[in-house]
Amino acid sequence: MADPTDRKLYLGPKLRVLRRELGLNQTRMAEELGVSPSYLNHLERNQRPLSAQMLLRLANIYDIDIRDFTARATDSGPGELSEILSDALVRDIGIARDEVLEVAENYPGVSEAIARFYRALSDLRRLPGEAAAGERGPAPLVAPIDWLRETIARAGNHFAEIDAGAEAIAAQLSHDPALLQAQLRARLNERHGMAVQVLRADVLAGTLRHYDMHRRRLMLSERLAASGRLFAIAYHLCAQELADAIAAQVARTAPPDEDSRRLATIALTNYAAAALIMPYDRIRQAAEQSRHDLPVLRDRFGVSSEQLAHRLTSLNRTGARGIPFFMVRMDRAGIVSKRFDGEAWPFARYGSPCPRWDAHGAGAVDQVTVQLIETLDERRFVTLAMALPQLPGARGRAVIALGCEAKHAGRIVHADGIDPEKDDAVEVGPTCHLCERRACPDRALPPVTRALDLHGYERTSAPFPFRRV
Repeated sequence: MADPTDRKLYLGPKLRVLRRELGLNQTRMAEELGVSPSYLNHLERNQRPLSAQMLLRLANIYDIDIRDFTARATDSGPGELSEILSDALVRDIGIARDEVLEVAENYPGVSEAIARFYRALSDLRRLPGEAAAGERGPAPLVAPIDWLRETIARAGNHFAEIDAGAEAIAAQLSHDPALLQAQLRARLNERHGMAVQVLRADVLAGTLRHYDMHRRRLMLSERLAASGRLFAIAYHLCAQELADAIAAQVARTAPPDEDSRRLATIALTNYAAAALIMPYDRIRQAAEQSRHDLPVLRDRFGVSSEQLAHRLTSLNRTGARGIPFFMVRMDRAGIVSKRFDGEAWPFARYGSPCPRWDAHGAGAVDQVTVQLIETLDERRFVTLAMALPQLPGARGRAVIALGCEAKHAGRIVHADGIDPEKDDAVEVGPTCHLCERRACPDRALPPVTRALDLHGYERTSAPFPFRRV
């Protein structure tokens, strides 16, 4: 496989966006960069690649992060746009792949607009007919969950101001999870007049935690694990002490409606609680020193596997980044209930992941299931999956999975023994209806991008045979 660092960097659209954000015309920027306006025009139109020297000039003159500027943020662009344009509504147009690539790479704003329209269309399709015109009023153009997911993705799941505030509080507290919980309870009581009480499960009637605003009492169910109790207390402390930072960040995200605003507030308070229990520098250093030993990190910080996975995806501080993980939470049937795409989510944005990715079959709670996978474009990833404890009253069990590009395998203890370049990898696709692997015996649907090739005189081992062109 070709090393992605060897690729020529055609970053014309990004350069054009940067220039416009700075309020410069081409002549002025060319003068500041020491090149001719015609050369800058060639760069912006992707007729010339950006050289290393030019990238350094951009970084020094305009104080930009080279890694962020050159990040393959549009890797998902062509795939997502292809997925959208394979919808039955427009599939018959037969838009060529090179056209999709050109739009995705050169006009990212157009791609984003199309994606927003498609998300709104998908939401409307999910609504029952009577609900669309019923008493509830018009539905939001974008579902709050989808809006929040995109907002977090654009921020790289990192919110520096909230992290800094949480770290300042954590510096005053113990590193021991047991002592930390006691200190957080005392701080809530002494500074904010809030008491914490653990109650019998039948008293809370199926609720794991409840805050009584009138009595200023946080009630926790006896069925809530120690990690859940610690997180709940940290959540309410952050809601008090980091309220201004959280509100400012929510305002910057510009929620489109009240439901989105409330969801963002809850999500960012959760983020703050995780940052308080797992302060940035401590969790990053512990992760590197332990080589991302998930059970060790989980026990050291007194958190759950899901809380740890969330935190590991947020280590994107400039100059002190962790491994760029993606994360997904799904049930045994492969239905995704939570997802963070990271820098390189290898599956489709809509629908379930490839069934050949067996993360949803993770075994025991303390067991990490490792898999080396390879996508259609020959990119390789290492994934780590752990089963989550069964929730009270639930019949099924979910799993949490982390993944990253295989080049990071040497930094992960669970990947020891795997040669990311030479070992056989499980070939996966984006999702069945978009996958063009011909000999896949696990296929559940034919690809919408190809015509079926059915004959009564033969039956292939792979279901739904299709034509190559």
